[in-house]
Amino acid sequence: MLEKIRDGSQGVIAKGILVLVILSFAFAGVSSYLGSTTDVPAAEVNGDKITKAELEQAYQSERSRMEQQLGEMFAALSADEKYLESIKQSVLERLVADKLIDQAAHAMGLRVSDEQIIAAIKTEPAFQTDGKFDNERYQAILRQLGYQPQTFRSMMRVDMTRRQLTAALVGTEFVLPGEAKQLAELQGQTRDIRYLVVDSAPFLANASVTDEQVKNYYDANQGQFMSPEKVSLEYVELNTADFAKNSPISDEEAQAYYDEHKAQYVANEKRLAAHILVTIDSDEAAAKAKAEDLAKQLDNGADFAELAKANSDDTLSAEQGGKLEWFEPGVMDPTFDAALFALNKGEHSGVVKTDFGFHIIKLLDVQAGATVPFADVKAKIVAQLQDKKAVDQFYSLQSKLADTSYEVPDTLAETAKAVGIAVKTTALFSRDDVPAEFNKPDFVKAAFSETVMLKGLNSEVIELAPNHVIVIRAKEHQDAGTLPLATVKTDITDRLKQEQANDAARAKAQEILSQVKAGATDIALIAKAKLGRGEQTIDAAIVGKVFQMPTPSTTPVVDTVALANGYAVVALDKVNAAESVSDELVNALKQRLNAQYSEADYRGLIDSLKANAEVLYPVEG
Repeated sequence: MLEKIRDGSQGVIAKGILVLVILSFAFAGVSSYLGSTTDVPAAEVNGDKITKAELEQAYQSERSRMEQQLGEMFAALSADEKYLESIKQSVLERLVADKLIDQAAHAMGLRVSDEQIIAAIKTEPAFQTDGKFDNERYQAILRQLGYQPQTFRSMMRVDMTRRQLTAALVGTEFVLPGEAKQLAELQGQTRDIRYLVVDSAPFLANASVTDEQVKNYYDANQGQFMSPEKVSLEYVELNTADFAKNSPISDEEAQAYYDEHKAQYVANEKRLAAHILVTIDSDEAAAKAKAEDLAKQLDNGADFAELAKANSDDTLSAEQGGKLEWFEPGVMDPTFDAALFALNKGEHSGVVKTDFGFHIIKLLDVQAGATVPFADVKAKIVAQLQDKKAVDQFYSLQSKLADTSYEVPDTLAETAKAVGIAVKTTALFSRDDVPAEFNKPDFVKAAFSETVMLKGLNSEVIELAPNHVIVIRAKEHQDAGTLPLATVKTDITDRLKQEQANDAARAKAQEILSQVKAGATDIALIAKAKLGRGEQTIDAAIVGKVFQMPTPSTTPVVDTVALANGYAVVALDKVNAAESVSDELVNALKQRLNAQYSEADYRGLIDSLKANAEVLYPVEG
């Protein structure tokens, strides 16, 4: 039950001891066990303080958890300070909830004995070896996590006491078998329907909007026309890719590099092989004996190609007398490779075993290694030398970029002069439309930081990619605000015209609705039998509507539903019972309902405790 609650409540109630270590203790904070502080607390719950240190520790723990769970997605999300602040606030509310439960458990006289703690430790699988408690493992895990045994036991006492209260409440929750089955049957229902879409497009031509209507709509809905905060930037960028383009390499330099590193441009020796393969089916000894007999026949002068054609289990090469391909060292199985490159031309090996079976290998021909001509590798050498020059130039300028932008923080002119690169600018952009080449979490965070955006200072050096860095400063900053009417007039006009067209479509749909209800037979409705809730080929608004309509009795139930661009007339002819409801589905729904009910109980407990508590969130003066 607790595991379901934990899954449903996103870790609010911990299940095991290691979860306690990672979550409960992290959220409670080390300082709550080791001492107090005189700083302004993050919150007070009936006089008990939650310190800022506790909050910060819990917040960092939660950040680490989310980073591991979300990966690169979290890096993008964390560029938004408001998002991070919302995480911090949710962590604080968890701490408040834990404090409320602790206080309630204490008021009710709930206690956990030393014997219960010892039993919990001994039965925790993480502290066991081969199913038995291992004290050395227990001590090692505590050392790894940085906890003393006494501190850990104190943590456990708090958590186990807390769980006594929550388990007493949510542990009594249950789901009746009929509830889950009824839900499964509802989900499995289908509908027989007919429908007709009245598109608004034909009515757009007759729609007209006055300037006064546009102005009135604008004045009444200014919240829809908010412009996000924007910034334009000046920047100095160092990128090895740019340096490489402007790093000419002479033919003499390329030739000198080739001559100095000629050993790198020697092609490997190649060998043309043939083989006879005897695969291992069920009897390895028999396969080996057959291979050894073939090897003996070859030693006695038998023709390799003829033996391969008659006996090799590699049917493709057998047709060619066992002939394979040209191989360089390291291409084939290591055992095969070693045998092949130990032969002289025309020789055959003994029996060689690989994962494929037993081989007899023959060396048909040898192509000696040769130096690749300079002309064939010139382009590659030029590219390598350009990259090396670019990297050397990058590192020689990177420190100048960092030092100058820091020493002269209110302009990039000196920085640009120091590195010999012009200052560039961006157009205005918001957090949602960052230029693609700069759309990296660290860049976005710096661009909208107080240092850059409000103070007008240079940023720190930002790494966009390996050997690609940038320093930025604000050129222009626009606060979030309402867009001027002139900017949104066309959009409003189009919107109002669409509304007029939709109204006309609705009127037409109502007209058709009346005709269908009157029994008209000349209206071509589209029929769809056994429509399911997950139907993808019909507009989702229609699907949602038919599953809200009442079950028809003797006549169809007819109604209309709004679409994105128009209306639809929908006739529900029949509700079909679920064709089958599996036990697996019922059990899954039962578990889901149980988790939902338990979560609701837990939230209700916290809300009740909070309503009768004094919870303060002090603000520093």
